[in-house]
Amino acid sequence: MSRPHHGAGMFVDVAIVGGGGAGLSLVLALEHAARTSGRRAPSVAVIDPVRRSGQDRTWCWWASASEQPDWIEPLLTRSWPTMRLVDAVGAAKTYDLAPLRYQMLRSADLYAAADAALERMGGVRITASAEAVIDGMPHAVVRAGDERVMANWVFDSRPSAPTGPGSTMMLQHFRGWTVRFAPGSVPLDENVATLMDFSVPQPARGVAFSYCLPLSADTALVEYTEFSPAVLDSDRYDEALKAYLGRIWPGVEYTVEDTEDGVIPMTDATFARRTGDRLFRLGTAGGATRASTGYTFSAMQRQAAQIAGLLLDERLPVPPRPYPMRHRWMDAVMLRALDRGYVDGPRLFSSLFDDNPSSRVIRFLDGTSSPADELAIMRSTPTPAMMRSAMEDATARVKRIFT
Repeated sequence: MSRPHHGAGMFVDVAIVGGGGAGLSLVLALEHAARTSGRRAPSVAVIDPVRRSGQDRTWCWWASASEQPDWIEPLLTRSWPTMRLVDAVGAAKTYDLAPLRYQMLRSADLYAAADAALERMGGVRITASAEAVIDGMPHAVVRAGDERVMANWVFDSRPSAPTGPGSTMMLQHFRGWTVRFAPGSVPLDENVATLMDFSVPQPARGVAFSYCLPLSADTALVEYTEFSPAVLDSDRYDEALKAYLGRIWPGVEYTVEDTEDGVIPMTDATFARRTGDRLFRLGTAGGATRASTGYTFSAMQRQAAQIAGLLLDERLPVPPRPYPMRHRWMDAVMLRALDRGYVDGPRLFSSLFDDNPSSRVIRFLDGTSSPADELAIMRSTPTPAMMRSAMEDATARVKRIFT
């Protein structure tokens, strides 16, 4: 495989445009695949105007220790074997997640690991914006600052508009506080993650909930999240977090040590995985975000691992479809029902866990469920509301075909 060289430009096997979670996950997957197979890694250039190194986001997802690559385990901040769900009236239930667990990876650790992996592979970083990405034969070209990078394959994770129309567009938007309490002042159970607390006030459209992920006996990541059409004014997230903490632990003092915000698109519109002979999309830009839940990290890792395998086999590295077609249809129906108010969001999500084993619900939310899982899940949803949403979705699809 070719190695980079300078002159009129440089040539690499793989150019990764965008050095965020999706692009750097591909770096880590490539290094892992090469190391475990004993094959030489392709030459890589990562192109991004910012070299990320600090803590700017947190990824959480479900997995078992045996089903993920060995590079992830040492980077995890925490994992939880048990989840807690609180319904709209404040009734709480706990669920054993075995054989799965809910786990957290903070961006600073992923960035540092990717830097080290890139260095071990002899890769290069170009700290400049990709001003042009040009498909072509016998190679694609990325122009970034003073550099001209020629590559066999280009993987682009920068935000992009959908390539196919959809009927519904919502946003998952949130603010999280890393909160430190006085020692012994709150009963944090370090083994239990409160993943959905629906006892918070609900928006006019969509659904809202809070998270509480204990990091230690006196520290937790507490987050307020909405699935709704538009983001809130910044002060309203702070007000929601203060109100939640004040209600759960009245009178308890705390210190906010860190803050993070996020906005994730939730849409049934389609995103292209391939945009040219040698150009591909990664992450949210390539459809890795689950439309009905906003979960992205697991699909991002599945894509990265499969792309790495294809590259090492010197095969066409088209990113795999993140979710089956039937999941995209189910997402469109559920998203429409939430957006139009056909279902009560807290009741819908609570009933999924009430009526099914937690492992089945998690497989569905994560995009790895089987058709048998999905039939059981559908039986747990309000049939008239979902039928209405499904019929409207079908009508909208027909109209798009003929207009």
